[in-house]
Amino acid sequence: MGAQLEFWFDFASTYSYLSAMRIEQAASAKGVSVSWQPFLLGPIFAEQGWKNSPFNIYPAKGRYMWRDMERLTAARDLPFQRPAAFPQNSLKAARLALAIEAPDQRAEFTRAVYAAEFGAGRDISDAEVLAECLADAGLSPDLLTRIGDADIKAELFEQVERAKARGIFGAPSFVAGDELFWGDDRLDDAISYALTI
Repeated sequence: MGAQLEFWFDFASTYSYLSAMRIEQAASAKGVSVSWQPFLLGPIFAEQGWKNSPFNIYPAKGRYMWRDMERLTAARDLPFQRPAAFPQNSLKAARLALAIEAPDQRAEFTRAVYAAEFGAGRDISDAEVLAECLADAGLSPDLLTRIGDADIKAELFEQVERAKARGIFGAPSFVAGDELFWGDDRLDDAISYALTI
């Protein structure tokens, strides 16, 4: 099987954008395969008593995060545009990602959504934007019909439960074996650890 790393991300997460754009290259360079795991942070935040992103609840933290994103995207030569609304409603995008079973296609779609959201500042709850992301990933816009499927809805609910079982409290998170690593700045550590188990 080789070394494996689970990449847990919420499409509303700014720092997950950074990881999504570099994880495949960083992991494959070390011979580590990546399992892309979309989920929703909202239910996890709610259990902590948060009804909003901590970046909105704590304004100083939010100001820092946006400036940090400007610095990091510039350093990595990534486009960056702050969306008008934050956090964005990531429900439809997460369901779509789960409906895409092929790992390489799920990865392509995920990167397309992040590029639209944080690269171009677009609204990822808009079906037209998601259709364009599917097309950018070489997938049929017909997949949009899966958003309302009962099995996909149930799968996303189960994803949140799996995230909780792994102790995940934020995104991006990386799981190697039983070890949890949180934050884009821990990606390289997570990849290195995956090689030891």
